[in-house]
Amino acid sequence: MRIAVTGGTGRIGGLVVRLLADEGRHDVVPLSRRTAPYDDRAALRAALDGADTLVFVSSDGEAARVLVHHQNVLDAAIRCGVGHVVLLSGLDADVRSPFCYAFTNGHTEQLLRASGLPYSIVRAGLFTEFFLGLVRQVGGADPGGPAGTVALPAAGNRVSLVARRDVAHCLAALALRAPSNGHHDVTGPESLTVEAIASAAGYRYADIAPGDFAGAVLRLGEEPWWTYAYASMFESIRQGRWAAVSDAVAELTGREPISLRDVLDGTTLSSGTGTA
Repeated sequence: MRIAVTGGTGRIGGLVVRLLADEGRHDVVPLSRRTAPYDDRAALRAALDGADTLVFVSSDGEAARVLVHHQNVLDAAIRCGVGHVVLLSGLDADVRSPFCYAFTNGHTEQLLRASGLPYSIVRAGLFTEFFLGLVRQVGGADPGGPAGTVALPAAGNRVSLVARRDVAHCLAALALRAPSNGHHDVTGPESLTVEAIASAAGYRYADIAPGDFAGAVLRLGEEPWWTYAYASMFESIRQGRWAAVSDAVAELTGREPISLRDVLDGTTLSSGTGTA
């Protein structure tokens, strides 16, 4: 089987490539910005020519640009007659959500379903590593220092963070299965308040108004579009859109999901797909 992976040199896509290559039974083709940029339709069609399965790891950047990138990838998959698209989406994939990337994910899912291509969708929770990075960016690199407090506009709402490694394992597992023509909510093992997450990382938590949070992030030197993405993400958190917990990691990979504590402790787990 020929399996193409977009973002094949990135943190998620690169691990998917390694997991599938370790199977030793398939022709795994990593796509990257160098070989098949998301905005190069001809290169995408050439890269997907003859592909049986596409693991579609989402693009990044401004939300409007991501919409165009995703349209290009799906157009190439349709033209090349790809037999199975495994899409990475988000737990919040509602076009009515305030989160800018929930709209891009929801719209991409709609396009995929309308395409007629067989598919499987991974709706991942917020990545543990990403969220911890944001906590450290806002709270300061040294949680024990004079600052030691992270101010976020989450109130008392919960998030079920998921490790990137678990997401990659689920994508790889689905790539080796028949299309489910449905979605799989892929989350961590527990739903925690943002205050509990901050505490686990060593910070005191303080709630902050959304506008004050956006201003603080801008003062840290963040790009305006990223600031908007962060602010709209926390609005969706306050609406409870990231709190669900599922058993999908265990069901798809045969092993328990990685916890927040595992990530904080740097626990190393097996790289096998768990599909045998």
